[in-house]
Amino acid sequence: MEPMKQEADAEQATLRITGMTCAACAARIEKGLNRLPGIMKAHVNLTMETAQVEYRGQQLSLDDVMKKVEQLGYGARLKEDPDKANEHKRREIARQQRRLAVSAILSLPLLWAMAGHFSFTSFLRVPDTFINPWFQLTLAAPVQFLIGAPFYAGAYKALKNGSANMDVLVALGTSAAFFYSLYTTAQWASQGGHYPAALYYETSSVLITLILLGKLFEALAKGRSSEAIKTLMGLQAKTALVLRDGRESVIPVERVDVGDIVIVKPGEKIPVDGVVTEGSSSIDEAMLTGESLTVDKLPGDRVFGATVNRHGLFRMQATQVGKDTALAHIIRVVEEAQGSKAPIQRIADVISGIFVPIVVALAILTFIVWYFGVEPGVFSGALEKAIAVLVIACPCALGLATPTSIMAGSGKAAEWGILFKGGEHLESAHRVTAVVLDKTGTVTHGKPVMTDVRPATGRSAEWLLGRAAAAEKGSEHPLAEAIVEGALGRGIKLREAASFEAIPGYGIRALIEGDTVLVGTTRLMTRFGIEYARAMVEMQQLEAEGKTVMLTAVNGRYAGMITVTDTIKETSREAVARLRADGLEVILMTGDNERTAKAIARQAGIDRIVAEVLPEGKAAEVRKLQQAGARVAMVGDGINDAPALAAADIGMALGTGTDVALETADVTLMSGDLNRVADALEISRKTMANIKMNLFWALAYNVIGIPIAALGWLAPWLAGAAMALSSVSVVLNALRLQRAKR
Repeated sequence: MEPMKQEADAEQATLRITGMTCAACAARIEKGLNRLPGIMKAHVNLTMETAQVEYRGQQLSLDDVMKKVEQLGYGARLKEDPDKANEHKRREIARQQRRLAVSAILSLPLLWAMAGHFSFTSFLRVPDTFINPWFQLTLAAPVQFLIGAPFYAGAYKALKNGSANMDVLVALGTSAAFFYSLYTTAQWASQGGHYPAALYYETSSVLITLILLGKLFEALAKGRSSEAIKTLMGLQAKTALVLRDGRESVIPVERVDVGDIVIVKPGEKIPVDGVVTEGSSSIDEAMLTGESLTVDKLPGDRVFGATVNRHGLFRMQATQVGKDTALAHIIRVVEEAQGSKAPIQRIADVISGIFVPIVVALAILTFIVWYFGVEPGVFSGALEKAIAVLVIACPCALGLATPTSIMAGSGKAAEWGILFKGGEHLESAHRVTAVVLDKTGTVTHGKPVMTDVRPATGRSAEWLLGRAAAAEKGSEHPLAEAIVEGALGRGIKLREAASFEAIPGYGIRALIEGDTVLVGTTRLMTRFGIEYARAMVEMQQLEAEGKTVMLTAVNGRYAGMITVTDTIKETSREAVARLRADGLEVILMTGDNERTAKAIARQAGIDRIVAEVLPEGKAAEVRKLQQAGARVAMVGDGINDAPALAAADIGMALGTGTDVALETADVTLMSGDLNRVADALEISRKTMANIKMNLFWALAYNVIGIPIAALGWLAPWLAGAAMALSSVSVVLNALRLQRAKR
């Protein structure tokens, strides 16, 4: 990605950052870049693994920026195109999978040996080889120093820059367990190996294996982030039929220029944005507006690239091409919104920043007090007490506190049909204060259905519906399909039309057994001189309810009206009531007109609406709510919702929606039931409460155990047992989430 001009002396670039392991890393790089002379603004995104930099090109070059990142201990390069980025991510995930597999294979015998020490696992026959200290050392050393090397590197970078993160905790804890085990192995060997050695090799190896498993899950979630952009790019037409110098020619869409006359045939995608100059048609703009109904286009009307011409040939003049089209703008909004998401500062990382220096200081103090005071000159005794402090303070429970709750919570959520893309989304969903709901396909079914048949005086509903449906049978319009399905659903047998004519922007005309039938708008009635004034009051009442009214005339006389609407889902009102009962503000947002939006909102029990907004407008509305202090969850199902889903604090996509919505969202709701939104927020609240309880108990063990170890009342092997017990309690507490009820 080439840096692009922002203003006279300012340039902008997006860098790919490698080597980040936690939120502290992102904060460190961001702080370092913002202190660099010539940097106007720098934002580092941990999830996207990118840095967006705005800098003065006359003061420093992009190479200077990348060198600064490298000085901080990380890697930086220009962000590549999506295909290269995906390939890089695939290679990285494959590498992590190999590391995890090797670590798990080497750790399993150590875990087996540890389990065999407990009375309740006496049925496990542990081979003598597994208990041998040299054998355990042979297995643990590669896990500690080869598989665990990145933790040491991360800890070094953090300490070098004067901070402490999770890597410091992992390196410290596993090293304490490993090197104490190495010390006892040496003692055991020096005394002939005639007694069982107190070993903690399994502690370091299993902890590293579990952390690698969590990091793999995180990498898999990150690897999908660019799929939404890739899918959006795939929506655009590849070629265009252009009229130049009186000749028609098919050219790549990239070569279409502003002012070109483009010919669009039925069923084709419109290649670029423009204005209809000749002909008429109905356009499916669902990818842009999310609305299921097609939009009639006449000369002078605007059309947009990647929308679909349902029927009718027309010519258009290109007005926006390339990066200026509506689709390109949607892609840009999604990219920017994804890149601007603030990284989640993990609770364990915050605690570790204070916890690690204190533990290290206490361990050193313990050694000094015992070596120079309590037992002068007894090095081994002082070392044992210091190691006991480090072992009891090993971050096993602290390291497991968050991931075990996340795994249990996300597992329960999956049972409820809720898929969180990453633990950070499960953590942050509980902070939501406002829920924005898309209308079409989210609150409503997303497909028009026939709702009312109102015949004129003296006619029956069956008579009116039979003729209207027979006439509409030849049309591909969604409204026509709804009328035909409604008639068939009532058991009406449809006659064949002797002739059929679609009149774009007006309706249809057909000949049914000698009767001339018109079905369409008031404009159609006026065009054929049909008197319909007596139906206007009833028509306006129905339209106020959010229904689309189709007027019908037979043989030149008004015959009645049929309404079609996108009906509300049966569960939507219940779901909205649940959200409001939880103290959340619920907002309906749609590209549809305000009258329809108000009608749907009234049925769903929603007080606030935002209507007639395009995709970028939806993202802007979400940002307005955020600027007012709200934490926003956006719920949608269409391509048009992608920018808002990306801009929201939490994006939720219905599993019945489009691939783009699913890829852009942070949470996928497998069903179309809005109750899953309330369930997702509820499981997030319960998970966060569980994490806080886990962190409390993990730290409580340390607060109680460290003084006991420092006083010499706790041998290292007892410290290890206490540490294991703290881990078990954390896991058991996390498993309580599996019993959560909605």
